[in-house]
Amino acid sequence: MPRRTPRTTLDRLRTSRRFAGFLKTASICVLVAGLLSPLTQTAAAATASNDYCGGQCSDILPPGENGNATLAQILLNQAFGTQPSHAEDQLGPYAGLASGYSGLTDSTIDDFFNDASFGVPSDQVASTEKPGGRGDVTIVRDKKTGVPHITGSTRYGTEYGAGYAAAEDRLWLMDVFRHVGRGQLTSFAGGAAANQGLEQEFYRNAPYTEADLQAQIDDAVAKSGARGQQALADVKAYLDGVNAYIDASDSGRYFPGEYDLTGHKDPITNAGTIEHFKVTDLVALASVIGSLFGSGGGGEVDNALSLLAAQQKYGVEEGTRVWESFRERNDPEAVLTVHDGTSFPYGTKPADAQGEALPDAGSVTQEPLVYDRTGSAATAAARSTSAGAAKTTLGSARRGMSNALVVSGKYTASGHPIAVFGPQTGYFAPQLLMLQEIQGPGISARGASFAGLSMYVELGRGQDYSWSATTSGQDIIDTYAVELCQDDYHYLYHGTCTAMDKVEQKNSWSPTTADGTPAGSYTMRVWRTKYGPVEYRATVGGKKVAYTTLRSSYLHEADSIIGFQMLNDPGYVKGPKDFQSAAQHINYTFNWFYADSQHTAYYNSGDNPVRASGVDAEFPVWAQPAYEWRNWDPATNTADYTPASAHPNSVDQDYYISWNNKQAKDYTTSSWGDGSVHRGNLLQDRVKKLVAAGGVTRTKLVQAMADAALADLRAEDVLPKLLKVINSSPVTDPTAAAAVSRLQAWVSAGARRTETSAGSKTYADADAIRILDAWWPLLVKAEFEPGLGSDLYGAITNAIPVDEAPSAGHGPTGSHAGSSFQYGWWSYVDKDIRAVLGENVQGGLAEKYCGGGSLGACRNALIGTLDQAAGMTAAQVYPGDDQCSAGDQWCADSIVQRTLGGIKHGKISWQNRPTFQQVVEYTSHR
Repeated sequence: MPRRTPRTTLDRLRTSRRFAGFLKTASICVLVAGLLSPLTQTAAAATASNDYCGGQCSDILPPGENGNATLAQILLNQAFGTQPSHAEDQLGPYAGLASGYSGLTDSTIDDFFNDASFGVPSDQVASTEKPGGRGDVTIVRDKKTGVPHITGSTRYGTEYGAGYAAAEDRLWLMDVFRHVGRGQLTSFAGGAAANQGLEQEFYRNAPYTEADLQAQIDDAVAKSGARGQQALADVKAYLDGVNAYIDASDSGRYFPGEYDLTGHKDPITNAGTIEHFKVTDLVALASVIGSLFGSGGGGEVDNALSLLAAQQKYGVEEGTRVWESFRERNDPEAVLTVHDGTSFPYGTKPADAQGEALPDAGSVTQEPLVYDRTGSAATAAARSTSAGAAKTTLGSARRGMSNALVVSGKYTASGHPIAVFGPQTGYFAPQLLMLQEIQGPGISARGASFAGLSMYVELGRGQDYSWSATTSGQDIIDTYAVELCQDDYHYLYHGTCTAMDKVEQKNSWSPTTADGTPAGSYTMRVWRTKYGPVEYRATVGGKKVAYTTLRSSYLHEADSIIGFQMLNDPGYVKGPKDFQSAAQHINYTFNWFYADSQHTAYYNSGDNPVRASGVDAEFPVWAQPAYEWRNWDPATNTADYTPASAHPNSVDQDYYISWNNKQAKDYTTSSWGDGSVHRGNLLQDRVKKLVAAGGVTRTKLVQAMADAALADLRAEDVLPKLLKVINSSPVTDPTAAAAVSRLQAWVSAGARRTETSAGSKTYADADAIRILDAWWPLLVKAEFEPGLGSDLYGAITNAIPVDEAPSAGHGPTGSHAGSSFQYGWWSYVDKDIRAVLGENVQGGLAEKYCGGGSLGACRNALIGTLDQAAGMTAAQVYPGDDQCSAGDQWCADSIVQRTLGGIKHGKISWQNRPTFQQVVEYTSHR
């Protein structure tokens, strides 16, 4: 139901220019028309059911639950900054933790989080409704946040209500992402550069036809027995609810205003159509979410190119040794989630690699995706967008994000486990996730779900347990070299020349009120083989090949629904082993965490293919039977997968931490950077200290998370060693001496990026932060490029970026994304500087690089680059963008809720923490 509240004190974004002209002519007419809202709903009470958390479960999901806005509400927001009811009422508490965590107590946790108890107290009920006039389901919304609490007396009614509530809160977003998943976003929402990049990124990964989407549904249902049939029935009921809301909002004219602004509906006559959702739309949606957050692997061609660069410089044997030292497949100093020493070998380096298909030097070209460009699609800017999307898709640096802190009851004050955990899914308006509570036959849960996939809670709590996930990144994607025959679009499959399958999506757009991008069009074209889509062309030993990528979850985007169904079922999950069993039914690559009143648990999910003996997953291999996944069937893309016992798993370890770090000993992830310094160390150091002291409380664990969320990883874990080198002799250069003094003071103060006071928009230690932000890329280049040479240095930086500071453009939303310090050269700098200092290093680099191993020369290189950095102005370090003026340090770091609709929100101060987050401590168990 459309709701309006006054603007908050949060910093407002500027009104988009593309709306300005429309506002002048349309706003008065619309406002006088009465703002077109649906019938007022009647308040009624909802009661809690089977809640064993004792009021100690909390959650938060900014900016707010309400992600729908009518045209009138959008115009008011654009003109005056007013917000629809519950559109951003969780943003202020979320932002406030950054300045308020030091004074936190158990009684004030819900000043910064929501009470996540089941049900709604009678005096807190804002409204109730019987969606579609049904008597078997009720949706109650609370006054504080407007979260839907769905209670059904039948399974169908429960899921119908879940679909209706989802459409009430996220209809436009759901529509956007079903078009993203089908590669049709620009035709639907406009040709803006961001839209082009988004659809290209996901279409390259999942170029599905309608038949492919339907086949995935049929397969998932057929192989899952009664649960598969129930899942299909749940989906159909959910869609009936979604479509009922579409019809009701269309006839009542309170549908999301973005349909008007993008030309799908006429704001005067109401002509136009909002298309009903169908089952295959949800598979398209799932493919986007799985690709973005749950598909580790890829990057084998980039790995091959960097290996060849190393071998070119050093020779094959030494070059390979140098490459492996930077790859850090199984670094002994890496922080681990399962830290009891248990080994889970996967993706390890074979003793004698077989079937490698490394490209000939200079022969690799990326397979084009976009053809037949016209109009605005043919501009240089559009081509640059395509290049960026391809780089994001094809690399191994998956920015999955998310973190977890879980402590066993043995070390807590109450004797019950405590967990603070959640996913970092970026910051959007509306948010990708939505909150809900679902109570019905076989379902009892509250938490977050991706919009359009909320027939079950995906991350949240049950009656007496909670669960959450972080992206894991183990390698379920392999690259095959298919030998070409006849022409560039035929390849050898088991000795037979076989035609590639051409899949195309043609898109065109014209300017709209929402998106003024000039008219344009293009065709996305993917060539598919039995070994997956073609991503590169090259020669190997003079033979023409196409490099393809095969993902174990390809054609299986719908399979994970069974695992989520189990997690929502109180009759299934009664303890940690049941939780692990449910997680085993999720084929995406996630780390799953669990806590109840007695136990904690962990499980790493994903369909990990069993590779042929001798295959090194780091590099491309020949597309030949000897090197295929064991018992691989190309018709269904199924194979043998490693058993559940081989996945990192644990019950009741003293504590668990995860921030996309290495899972366990001998378990190799596909991305680079699992070395001696990782952002997981920020959690490890704090939680380990708490556990050693004992008496852990919810407050203490939240404070540990919040403190780590403000820490600069480089300053906390690497800068002291850099300063040790510099201070090995007196610093006589006045510029360097002043910089060292500022940096040292910042380290002593805790190395955090925090405001001088709440809302000041100025950092304490601002000069030190500016100096390190400027210095880091300079010092890394000065430290490593002379020894590695420019070609090899460039090849390795292509595999793992040098830096990922808060102001950098990275992550699923580019700059202003919050998540930072996931990928960078901090481990390399740490190991190299310690080696130069003569300190013990386990799993060190192949050589000493800083100053060629000379402490004096290393010191000179560091001081020289520090001088350069100290002389850079704030405007040079923070050059400004579409959100910030040059030199505005706080703004450069700030988090922006990236608009996916018409409602804008203000910037908030930087935090490196989950988007959706739970704080839980159960007091009893069934």
